[in-house]
Amino acid sequence: METVSVNLKLIARGASVPAYQTMGASGCDVSACLEEALVVAPGQRLAVPTGLAFEIPEGYEIQVRPRSGLALRQGLTVLNAPGTIDADYRGELKVILVNLGSEPVTINPGDRIAQLVLATVPKMQLTVVEILGDSARGANGFGSTGREATSNPISQ
Repeated sequence: METVSVNLKLIARGASVPAYQTMGASGCDVSACLEEALVVAPGQRLAVPTGLAFEIPEGYEIQVRPRSGLALRQGLTVLNAPGTIDADYRGELKVILVNLGSEPVTINPGDRIAQLVLATVPKMQLTVVEILGDSARGANGFGSTGREATSNPISQ
């Protein structure tokens, strides 16, 4: 398994270093850096501070993903999942959370609110062409995979 060094700066009192909870975990949990509890009403979205800033090597990103237990039990999830921390961003990581549940959710200082996954990001070299190659799917879009297509749903 490859290990990549990522520099981390604790920029607020109460910030904690993200940690892998098991040896096989893909993501490390990141915690809320709050001075007091925060209540997220049903349907509310907000940016929760972590007190962390990163220096990510070029060619990588950190993806911010929901924690499955919070999503299942409380309806709390990362709104723009996966969120991206770009290699050239040096500001504080704030996690955009939304409460999709029917009850308010309380986030306490130090609560684990998301997980971070380091991912490689190759750059695309885009080439403008007049014709794209054929594929079995073609232009069939939203909801078209896994069922037998009798016609193109986009052209209807």
